[in-house]
Amino acid sequence: VLFRSEQGKTSIADTVVSKIAGIAAREISGVHDLGGGAARAVGAIRERIPGSRTNLSQGVAVEVGEHQAAVDLDIVAEYGVAIADLAAAIRRNVVDAVERMTGLEVTEVNITVHDVFLESEQDEAEEQTTRVQ
Repeated sequence: VLFRSEQGKTSIADTVVSKIAGIAAREISGVHDLGGGAARAVGAIRERIPGSRTNLSQGVAVEVGEHQAAVDLDIVAEYGVAIADLAAAIRRNVVDAVERMTGLEVTEVNITVHDVFLESEQDEAEEQTTRVQ
């Protein structure tokens, strides 16, 4: 993305658009995580490394043109959330954030729900990983 003015030019990398979209999606209550199974597994390993940070663009793909952007999101929803309402809220927040921060018109936000998170699944996983105290 490149904006020109009399005083110079401003370019915005695709990764910036991706990160903005990822943060905006995570802000919505009912989104447990972003990414498909493999991306989440890699993210879980990365988070265990001391000093590493969460990949805020995990589960986000963007296509950015000169004046427009399209966003694809892979999410895990919290159990009990109305998925259609969740998707609408995510779309609204992503469009608002990307358009406000970059000046790009967001043409579409496609959302794929890969899984539903149950609190009991996390409790079982934590019990299995703790073998000794």
